[in-house]
Amino acid sequence: MFRIPKHIGIIPDGNRRWAKEKGLKKEDGYAFGLNPGVKVVQLAKKYGVKELTYYGFTVDNCKRPKEQVKAFSKACVEAVNQIKGEDVFVRVLGNTKSSCFPKELLSYTEEREPQGADKEKMKVNLLVNYSWEWDIKNNWASRNISRVDMIIRWGGMCRLSGFLPIQSVYSDFYILKELWPDFAETQFENALKWYQKQDVTLGG
Repeated sequence: MFRIPKHIGIIPDGNRRWAKEKGLKKEDGYAFGLNPGVKVVQLAKKYGVKELTYYGFTVDNCKRPKEQVKAFSKACVEAVNQIKGEDVFVRVLGNTKSSCFPKELLSYTEEREPQGADKEKMKVNLLVNYSWEWDIKNNWASRNISRVDMIIRWGGMCRLSGFLPIQSVYSDFYILKELWPDFAETQFENALKWYQKQDVTLGG
């Protein structure tokens, strides 16, 4: 492939629908999204992607039943624990003042920028308890996250759901009907192949 997106956004949708299809409780689906998250990091590194941003959960998601909020919060903490083992630089962004923000992830916030050897590593951002209103009202809190070249969304929905609206202004959008826990490496690879065919002009 001759043109790899520098920054890819990941919207890992469909965990609850997947769980329901499998006869599980909706909140059980989030744990099955952890392994796909690690796989995407590994593939992105393989193909030379410089930055990944995952949509963990939004401020609006916290309106869901408490057992679901607890489950996706726990999954985000576990995701960071697993991803940091892939020799990448991990950064978490979201409303830390809310009770919905997992305290275990506070150390990954606070103007966290790569220093020294970390500058050479792939960046992995996780949006946790995030909303676009919070982002903009807080002096563009995501300003240190680069422009997103391509967004891949699982689960068939054709919307951003508030994902980094400023960085996504020129993003190419690739939609997969498959649910996130049904991730396969070919899905990510096909997205990269599709990106090769896009006419990226950035308005020029």
